[in-house]
Amino acid sequence: MNVGDARAVVTGAAQGLGRHFTLALLAEGAAVVAGDVNQAGLRRLRSEAASRPGALHLAEVDVMDEASVVAFVDGAHRDLGSINVLINNAGILRDGLLVAAEQGGARRLPLSLWSKVIDVNLTGQFLVAREVAARMIETAAPGVIVNVSSLARTGNRGQSAYAASKAGLDACTRTWALELAAHGIRVAGVAPGVIDTPILAGVSAEALAALVAAIPLGRLGTPDDVWQTVRYVLTCEFFTGRTVEVDGGASLG
Repeated sequence: MNVGDARAVVTGAAQGLGRHFTLALLAEGAAVVAGDVNQAGLRRLRSEAASRPGALHLAEVDVMDEASVVAFVDGAHRDLGSINVLINNAGILRDGLLVAAEQGGARRLPLSLWSKVIDVNLTGQFLVAREVAARMIETAAPGVIVNVSSLARTGNRGQSAYAASKAGLDACTRTWALELAAHGIRVAGVAPGVIDTPILAGVSAEALAALVAAIPLGRLGTPDDVWQTVRYVLTCEFFTGRTVEVDGGASLG
């Protein structure tokens, strides 16, 4: 696929990696429907995208709500004519130990936290992928679905819900690749490590230094590092069913 020919849907587009993916697609002339629940962030994205040659459409979507997702994808199909790329990026991070000792007992991970992370990071990604894949099949438009996973999918202290959601998404990536190949739809994943995005704003200098020390390349990743991997997945017509780690070698240890 030529990236400039992409008619792409990007979720979680108002900030972080999703914002970067959207701007990078537009820079190559793609048409993009950028979806997010954050309306203020989408308005900022419109301003940032003004100088890019591609066509940008903005849409509010709550990926936890099935009706919202269906309406979002229907609207994207109308705006783009057809959809041949999905970057399934919407996600949240809510950390907490399964059980933490405290004076006089144990503090338990709230079910509400677990459910929220699973609902956004796994069920939401399922809903968007389902609707986009259905549109691709109905319009006989081969395409690519890129699921944004995480290095944490193999397990990470304090991230039961997040790790489970990303591991589940990896399983879906492989399953969907098998199911959709007959329709000319490729499905792949990217698993970023520690990336320099606003999500790190609340991390202390000491904790950040410890994170960098665990990365063999000795630096944080950048959003463009991740985009270059997404771009490879989009352009390599023989790539499907795998999740690529973009982590500076952190998973090697």
